[in-house]
Amino acid sequence: MTTAKTKVVSPAASARGLSPEDLKKILRLAKGAKSIELKLSVPATGHRATIASVGLDPVEAQPRQVFFFDTADLALNRAGLIVRARRIQGGRADTVVKLRPVDPALIDAELKRSEAFKVELDVMPGGFVCSASYKGVCTGEEVLEVTTGVKSIRSLFSKEQRAFFDAHAPAGIDMNSLLVLGPTFLLKAKHQPKQFPRGITVEMWLYPDGSRILELSTKCLPSEAFQTGAEFKAYLADAGIEISAAQETKTKTALEFFKADLDSVKPVSKVAKK
Repeated sequence: MTTAKTKVVSPAASARGLSPEDLKKILRLAKGAKSIELKLSVPATGHRATIASVGLDPVEAQPRQVFFFDTADLALNRAGLIVRARRIQGGRADTVVKLRPVDPALIDAELKRSEAFKVELDVMPGGFVCSASYKGVCTGEEVLEVTTGVKSIRSLFSKEQRAFFDAHAPAGIDMNSLLVLGPTFLLKAKHQPKQFPRGITVEMWLYPDGSRILELSTKCLPSEAFQTGAEFKAYLADAGIEISAAQETKTKTALEFFKADLDSVKPVSKVAKK
């Protein structure tokens, strides 16, 4: 499977919106995707007002804990590969090995037939990216055993996920050699607004340094993308939610935070070894 150069979010792009050429690319990518997810991250100054305007009761939110796996210099992230495990309230958990950006037209048909494999197109103000991912299920206890070093990282992922990783990871990087980056705590809620025909997902990611990212999203079929996009945009505008601000990505923010944390302790480790 070959990756394609797909537009990613940047502050400048967010300010000017999607161009006609961007829309053509979205239409082409959407033909090979199983679903479209429309996303919007809200500036920190608007978090409280946004939660109030969508009518979300905070107690609806479900706590989750996310762990990423990468090298100290984020070699996987630079290669477009994301390896993640997520603990969910009630003892459940899930895993994902994701590659982005991808061109759906270049993905093997056999992969697309798997129920665990998904091609999804994310669209946000000023940017879009198409990803392919293998999902898996496990228990929260299994995630803890891996992240505390009791079991190997590879043991947490399915045979198909491991094969997908091996096919796309940079040469010389074994899954068991990865570092645990996390956890990041988040609150996630499914919500049905009265003024919007579809359900929305609200996620608040809480990083160890006190920073936060609030994201609103909704999903639809590729054939419904533009109608849903117009309805979602109108709903956000009516709710007074800003859609022109620079967009923040949850995964990138988490990885950069834990990389900086690793970098800050390297000198201490060297002294300890002496």
